[in-house]
Amino acid sequence: MNLIQRIKDKQILELLQEANKTTLREYGNQITLERAIFLSWWCDKGDCSFCYMSSQKPLIRDPKKARRRVEAILAEAEMVRRMGWNIEFLSGGYGAFTTSEIKNIATQIHHITQNPVWLNVGITSELEAYGEEVTGITGAVEVANPQLHRKICPSKPLEDITSMLTQAGELGFKKAITIILGLGETPEDLKYLWELIEQQEIDRIIFYSLNPHPETPYAHTSPPASLYYAGVVAATRIKFPKLEIITGTWVDNLANIGPLILAGANGITKFPLFKMFGTRYGRRVEKEVEWAGRDLQGTFTDTSCLEGESPSSELEPYLKRYIKSCLNTKTEYKV
Repeated sequence: MNLIQRIKDKQILELLQEANKTTLREYGNQITLERAIFLSWWCDKGDCSFCYMSSQKPLIRDPKKARRRVEAILAEAEMVRRMGWNIEFLSGGYGAFTTSEIKNIATQIHHITQNPVWLNVGITSELEAYGEEVTGITGAVEVANPQLHRKICPSKPLEDITSMLTQAGELGFKKAITIILGLGETPEDLKYLWELIEQQEIDRIIFYSLNPHPETPYAHTSPPASLYYAGVVAATRIKFPKLEIITGTWVDNLANIGPLILAGANGITKFPLFKMFGTRYGRRVEKEVEWAGRDLQGTFTDTSCLEGESPSSELEPYLKRYIKSCLNTKTEYKV
């Protein structure tokens, strides 16, 4: 029986068992904590129907004021380094920063973490500008069914994304894509996703579950069922044993973590890091990893990692602010 049919027949436990064995064989038992670092809350496209930034675009009069200060971005990278997390990618909406500005930020982060970064900054033909500070390029596919994609992301054609990824491969960069589950896709649509992975020789995939935002068409849509999510990840792991898989879940769905790890996740993401650090929610993340039989790289609770030498004096005020947020235990983070 093929993998898609097994999902449709809800043979999820069997898929998890097979996927877990595959992951342990190919990758061992380590799980990473991943943090996407956002550059701006402005997107010049602003018409993806699920996206928070699409609801904010009409409210932003000056896009430059929606940009984060570079010092805050670099301080966040330093905090991620101290905690032992990975930077999932640098992410910013269209038109927020120029290519040269993104390159400068990536170069400084590379210097801080000693690791090159992934980029998820939209469709661009200017990849030749990047060098050793960048390890890979991420295409925000979100949904691989072409008809559904045209409806949900009208200004981000799949053809343009794949052209960018092809160029990235030719330039020696690794290639990744993002997928959001719960946008109206079906298990049958996995054939489009797997075809894309094969054709583009994708190195990494990041799965998210829909987070319904107010003022968007998906505001009242339920996120996908946890076992459906896990089944899709498991089938993808079985289909592509060597593919790096990152899975994102929200603070109100932390119970997804254990099944997603068993389904084949190498890393987990999508947490409000500084609000959750050291709280019962951070401890819950670590417990989910422990009970999935994995070893966690990095910490969500060890406050001893927070202090350290600042890369530069300009970052110090921002580092103090982040540390204060992590140590603020007067009130637990509320969902």
